Amino acid sequence: MWSYIARRLVQAVVVLFMITAVCFTLTRLSADPMAQYANRPGITAEQKELMRKRLGLDRPLPVQYFSWLTLALQGDLGVSFFSKQPVFTLISQRLPMTLILMTTAEVVIIIVSLFLGVISAVRQYSLLDNTVTSFSFIGYSMPIFFIGLGLMLIFAVKFKEWGLPYFPTGADIWDPKDIRELAWHLVLPVSCLVIIQVAGYSRFLRSSILEVLGLDYVRTARAKGLRERAVLFKHALRNAALPFVTIIGLDIPAMLGGAIVTESVYAWPGMGRLFWEYAQRGDFPVVNGVLLLTSSAVVFFTIITDVIYTFVDPRIRLS
Repeated sequence: MWSYIARRLVQAVVVLFMITAVCFTLTRLSADPMAQYANRPGITAEQKELMRKRLGLDRPLPVQYFSWLTLALQGDLGVSFFSKQPVFTLISQRLPMTLILMTTAEVVIIIVSLFLGVISAVRQYSLLDNTVTSFSFIGYSMPIFFIGLGLMLIFAVKFKEWGLPYFPTGADIWDPKDIRELAWHLVLPVSCLVIIQVAGYSRFLRSSILEVLGLDYVRTARAKGLRERAVLFKHALRNAALPFVTIIGLDIPAMLGGAIVTESVYAWPGMGRLFWEYAQRGDFPVVNGVLLLTSSAVVFFTIITDVIYTFVDPRIRLS
């Protein structure tokens, strides 16, 4: 297993090099940081050229990339063009809020998906299964910004008009260190993420469980006289959950990148909102810093998921 991990780590270095090169090139070509000074009076062409040299924008693109990569490997992600703050500082300020939001949402998603997936599979074609299926298709087909705005309209605006306890929209000023305020502000954005994710997760898990329930070893377990609950949870669910583990393992790195739409709709001060705000300004040091963090997490957790597979299913061996 250690030789497998060593090979994967070497592959990870190559993959990260390719990802960072592509991301750096695309972000660098997508916007010009000097565009914000285009219509600003009082700045001459000579001053703009001096700014470009100071920022290193006058050098060839490969030179800019390797210079950025060398500093990034030393822990220096550069300085934001807009806020003049170190990129590492900006990320460290936003990352805790994103982890709180995404971790809460992921835990709720896994619990609800497992419950709905198992119930739908056990009671196939029942009224409950058809109801869950209908709501899953509706939730999966709706854009996330529509769900976010819809929840805000009903549970924040209309509830306030009706004199009912209403949830905040994120536009108000609140203290994240206050646990009660933090939990109250989490409800709507977490619900938004749960609706869109549970719709796909539960249907995937339902199909996987139904497929496993028809296999020979499950019928053998039933023939031995095992109770249906033991057959379902001890034999069927453990194997049906293998693809589910893969999906979760690949979704975990997305927690670091945040949810761009949800965080923007609810003004959540996380990584997704940070990425969107600075991408619009052409501030590619911040954009590349977020992309580097997210891509590194994707590669790392992919390796972790492969290793966890061997513990979930002893039939799998890493060679």
